[in-house]
Amino acid sequence: MDNKGSADCVFRCSFVSRGADQEKAMLSALPPAHSDFLARIRDMVAGDARFDALLVGGSYIHGGLDEHSDLDFVLIVNEDDYQNVMSSRRSFAEAAGPLLNAFTGEHVGEPRLLICLYGPPLIHIDFKFALITDLDQQVEERAVLFARDPEAIDKRLAAGSVEWPNLSSDWFEERAWIWLHYATAKLARGELYEAIGMLGFFREQILGPLICRRAGKDQRGVRRLEMLDPDVTENLAATVALHDKASVKDALRAAIALYLDLRTDDPGLIPTRDMPQLLNESLEQAAT
Repeated sequence: MDNKGSADCVFRCSFVSRGADQEKAMLSALPPAHSDFLARIRDMVAGDARFDALLVGGSYIHGGLDEHSDLDFVLIVNEDDYQNVMSSRRSFAEAAGPLLNAFTGEHVGEPRLLICLYGPPLIHIDFKFALITDLDQQVEERAVLFARDPEAIDKRLAAGSVEWPNLSSDWFEERAWIWLHYATAKLARGELYEAIGMLGFFREQILGPLICRRAGKDQRGVRRLEMLDPDVTENLAATVALHDKASVKDALRAAIALYLDLRTDDPGLIPTRDMPQLLNESLEQAAT
């Protein structure tokens, strides 16, 4: 590791898009464990010539960061060093603190992501190792904590686009009835845990994003839904089932009703033929 980056450079180059006074104020407002970890990672990146910049996103940017929050880092790697960094990223994570365990993010379609748990104190940290060209298209705005060439990073961010990957009404309609039928079939077979699991999946993939859409928010699953419209989230609570056949049936009915309500937000949607009638018939037979 090349230590030619100094602490002075860190503070002069950090927060390209913010003033130093604002940066210090934000750091002081963080929970102590988060503030300490953020400062430590920034020093590590600044002291390692393989890295060009360090950005942070998530609740650090959107608000609501508390002692239960993750820290979502994006580490911009020099292209010539990228393979070396990717092959040694666990070592980087181990050097950052008391690492308990880590795994890569293939399950969310992001193999560049290293998901880490540290402790004590317990803190969840995500490291995404990227190239400067990846700043051309981002899913969220991020704060720059350190940049070896602030002007180049600022220019790249200003020229790039930021867009959350929200999904279309057709995407939801194509999947909703298939997934609801799957849960209904498992109820009929007596596989209640599988049906309950599908209901949870349906909330995360269909109902939660559509509730976000109705509220004018990006489609982020079921994150922070309790803070949105209480009437809609009360209807969502009705889709949570107990391990009981009647309860699963009621939850499926609630899921159907809520989806039908939420899809009316797009009057141009072409509904699936014979749904929900066919599914309701199957549900009645499944619960007998």
